[in-house]
Amino acid sequence: MDLQQMRYVVAVAETRNFTRAAERCSVVQSSLSHRIADLERELGVRLFARSSRRTELTSAGEAFLSGARECLAAADRAAADAAAAAGIVRGRLAVGVLVTTAAVDVPELLQRYRARHPDVRVQLRAGGSDELAEAIRRGELDIAFLGLPEGVRPSGVEALVLDDDEHVLVVPAGHRLAGAARVALADVADEVFVDFMRGTPARDQTDLAFTAAGLVRDVAYEAGVVELITRLIARGLGVALLPSAFVRPLVDGNPELALVMVVGGPRRVEYLAWNRFNPSPATLALLNVLGVGARRRTHANGTERT
Repeated sequence: MDLQQMRYVVAVAETRNFTRAAERCSVVQSSLSHRIADLERELGVRLFARSSRRTELTSAGEAFLSGARECLAAADRAAADAAAAAGIVRGRLAVGVLVTTAAVDVPELLQRYRARHPDVRVQLRAGGSDELAEAIRRGELDIAFLGLPEGVRPSGVEALVLDDDEHVLVVPAGHRLAGAARVALADVADEVFVDFMRGTPARDQTDLAFTAAGLVRDVAYEAGVVELITRLIARGLGVALLPSAFVRPLVDGNPELALVMVVGGPRRVEYLAWNRFNPSPATLALLNVLGVGARRRTHANGTERT
């Protein structure tokens, strides 16, 4: 058994197709098939159930896949550590990004990172803060940009506060509150709301604020992205409370929408989070690009601003 055979198994498991797996691994399909067949004979089990239309892992294949991924990750880490000892940063860097991240210009950051460390393969994954934090804990992501309600801290990860931000009310241009200087939550409790999906940190930020104020609101429309939320608002279907630093550039210059300051509204804290146990050289390199080494970190017992 060797690492290349493990890579072939992972590729077939992820693509569910021997042809696509061979293309991913830059090898002819016959060679890949023979190597996997050799591995199956060595193990004495079948890893894949195959037909002319489908390829699926067997129960033995499922069991093998987990260990194979761990072995490949360990091998990649060993190579990266050896290169780092010689002053070269290599390997993979998996970055998670909250789509409403505003504290850091992530594309610009990754551009600077690539200029310094061109041998690192960066993988970018967007998602909600809760799923990104869990991916770090599982080892699927190295580092992520999160946004959580004020008073809610990332758990099980190393984290740094990047910024905190208040929410603003987003309304259609012709709304009764469009010209108001500022409003309180009680002033908008009877409005129909557009918001993120229930149970996500992005939604919790506003839900917690209304609960703390002893108010109940009607969320008629749920969406996964801010662009859809603002389009629904522009059509007069509701209003929303969104992080000001992110939404202001989207609304400024848009004649269909207006922003109103909110007194006692939700607040969001943006974090940089990473695996606290033995971060990879590629992760440490990104922290260095961000200047994190000179900053203070936040742990489970409290937060500190940068």
